Amino acid sequence: MAHDQPRTFAADFKRFFGRGLGVLLPSVLTLWILVKAYQFVDLAIAQPINGGIRAGVAEGAEHWPTLGSPFLPTEEQINEIVTQREASKKGSDDPTVVRRELTRTAVADWWNRYSLALDWIGILVAVLSVYFAGRLLGGFLGRRVQKQFERVITSVPLFKQIYPYVKQVVDFLFSDDKPIKFNRVVVVEYPRKGVWAVGLVTGGTMRSIEHESGDALTIFIPSSPTPFTGYTITVPRDEVRELPISIDEALRFTISGGVLIPPHETLPDRDPDSVSLTSEEGRILQQPETPDGHSDPEGTKES
Repeated sequence: MAHDQPRTFAADFKRFFGRGLGVLLPSVLTLWILVKAYQFVDLAIAQPINGGIRAGVAEGAEHWPTLGSPFLPTEEQINEIVTQREASKKGSDDPTVVRRELTRTAVADWWNRYSLALDWIGILVAVLSVYFAGRLLGGFLGRRVQKQFERVITSVPLFKQIYPYVKQVVDFLFSDDKPIKFNRVVVVEYPRKGVWAVGLVTGGTMRSIEHESGDALTIFIPSSPTPFTGYTITVPRDEVRELPISIDEALRFTISGGVLIPPHETLPDRDPDSVSLTSEEGRILQQPETPDGHSDPEGTKES
């Protein structure tokens, strides 16, 4: 009869270190993803917009001196810079160029003084731009413009190999006119009895199929780790069991390979380290070995 091995420090360290990672990693990774997403939006979208706004303020100050007087340099300041550049032979000594440079510097200094509030202007402009783009493209004329744009994009090399698949993913996540309308989350025995698969009800079925199967539902079984592909099956209604989870929770469960279980569906007092095989499964896996090191399904008997 087998006896439990005494736990060593290395085993305890590995066990509790893994448990610590399981507790800390979700919050750390969530924070990291949010920070990286904000940095991307700030650097790739907000900062270019803010730069354009600063350039626009500087141009406006030059053309409308009444409104831009706080940023316009005085004649003394311009003459001082011109004199310095004439002496050093560095930079342009044209008064018009110097005026423009000093104005842009004044606008940049003003922006930096209030950057905590003004830096959000770029993000706000980006959000409003996306909103108005959605409003414009939602109309008949906007859809025609979008189709023409997509026709041009898909005719360009490299773009035509990438754009259709990116659009498919984006439409799946954000589009109101999704090719598949999911009603609720269910579980069915698929692909055989005793194996349960999480599925999404898309609606009824075809008349010809229902004639053979009786009252049935059409169910989409998403695959891991890409739920955009999967299997469409028809199951009798009385063999379908509903799950009290949302569609988003079902997709997260599928994408993660069953790791991300909804909190209200987690089994209590279930330690992953304590999951073990049944006695019958253990007997099958712990078959005796032959002298050459291979398992003997029938068991090795001494002669």
